[in-house]
Amino acid sequence: MDDLSHMRAALALARRGLGNAWPNPSVGCVIVRDGRVVGRAVTAPGGRPHAEPLALAMAGEAARGATAYVTLEPCCHHGRTPPCTDALIAAGLARVVIATRDPDPRVNGAGIVRLRAAGIVVEEGLLASEAEDINAGFFSRVRRGRPLVTLKLASTLDGRIATHSGESRWITGEPARRMAHALRGRHDAVMVGVGTVLTDDPDLTCRLPGYKPVSPVRVVADSHLRTRLTCRLIASAAQAPTWLVARDTASPERRRALEAAGAGVITVAAGTIGINLEAAMAALADRGITRVLVEGGAQLAAALLRADLVDRIAWFHAPTVMGGDGWPAAQAFGTDRLAAMPRFVRTSATELGEDMLTELRRAA
Repeated sequence: MDDLSHMRAALALARRGLGNAWPNPSVGCVIVRDGRVVGRAVTAPGGRPHAEPLALAMAGEAARGATAYVTLEPCCHHGRTPPCTDALIAAGLARVVIATRDPDPRVNGAGIVRLRAAGIVVEEGLLASEAEDINAGFFSRVRRGRPLVTLKLASTLDGRIATHSGESRWITGEPARRMAHALRGRHDAVMVGVGTVLTDDPDLTCRLPGYKPVSPVRVVADSHLRTRLTCRLIASAAQAPTWLVARDTASPERRRALEAAGAGVITVAAGTIGINLEAAMAALADRGITRVLVEGGAQLAAALLRADLVDRIAWFHAPTVMGGDGWPAAQAFGTDRLAAMPRFVRTSATELGEDMLTELRRAA
């Protein structure tokens, strides 16, 4: 049996579902009998059905006596769908190989116990780190009560995102912009500050044909509900979910007008500047969001870094220099000692035409 190759195939399926499965994790399942793949699936868009029953439906009777490779421990509780453990048991699986346990307290080892009690051989831990990385957003939501936050920046070599007059389109080239849309596709939500909405009037959609069946939620940090009713986000709120996160003291009249236009309004406590970002992220998690891509602007980037809420950075660099009168990627946030700077570890560097994408994650 080639357990590694089959689990790698299941992990590839799980990656394909990122950004589509929330509020559930993206899980891949491959069912193999006598060396032949008889069933394979990823969690359906919207989180249901789960991967295991979809793969079992493909396998049919061939699932009896087979091995299932699953990237996350099968669920064992009744929710909107029956437990996946029950489906695996009923199908007559002989063996289940699991990459990593589900940290949800309703599962967290109980699924493995149920499978073993039914006489199924269960092995766990194969390619666990890869599986945990795929579902880092789901794990963050369960363990920390907030989504995984990726800060996306596109700047010159000296970290400038716009000229002093505000011109910013386009600093990076077409290959980098396509990659930025792919990043949107792998996240549940795309977040910007209200300044970006007022200045750029963005769509914040994933515009890669056929790439993403579920539109990312567009989130605006807008403490005083200044978002214009005529902007693109509000005009298209009926086609793609749009949420504004405001202070709980924001104008009730503005809130009613924006909600009447199709936007959702989430209120949280005030922060030192703007909204309380910890509360905002917790509110997004409460609504099922597991992965947030933050695209700007400089004030929101600085506030998130100051609050230690940035888990990963995707930094697109163009081979240009703008100078000190350009707008910085992050505004000042009070760092007065080198030791106090947020630190990240580079995980990859990718050439995109003339530009470079550097991906980083929070230093341990």
